[in-house]
Amino acid sequence: MLVLRGAICDSGGMASVQALSENDRRIVAAWAADCAERVLPVFEREAPDDARPREAIARARAFSRGELDAAGEIRRRFVANRAAQVVDSPAAKAAAWAAGQASGVAHMGAHALGAAAYAAKAAALAADGNGPDEISWQLEQLSAPA
Repeated sequence: MLVLRGAICDSGGMASVQALSENDRRIVAAWAADCAERVLPVFEREAPDDARPREAIARARAFSRGELDAAGEIRRRFVANRAAQVVDSPAAKAAAWAAGQASGVAHMGAHALGAAAYAAKAAALAADGNGPDEISWQLEQLSAPA
């Protein structure tokens, strides 16, 4: 896995840590999907028939494999976030948002960090209160900086 490091220049010549190449976004999309998938059961316990977060994670994985393009995913990136409206607990909402952020990596690499943060929040808010363990797992999945 690629550690988010360095910056590339935007069209105005300004460096941005949020701007990753499409290839780098594909790499971090897989990590973001892994993070979101770990807390997907938190959402599915409350809304077992709502497939939007699961589908968003699957799309993030497909994007990471080069099977989907960024333009199509930009249009669909809010679908999983709307699933948060059908659940009540903050943990389930955070799990849906983690999936939405994972699908947003096609648009902007920094959404991978959002997926990880919402996944950690979902884990911490869930009955097991596993936020610190979730963060440790996430960090263990990263490689050394390239």
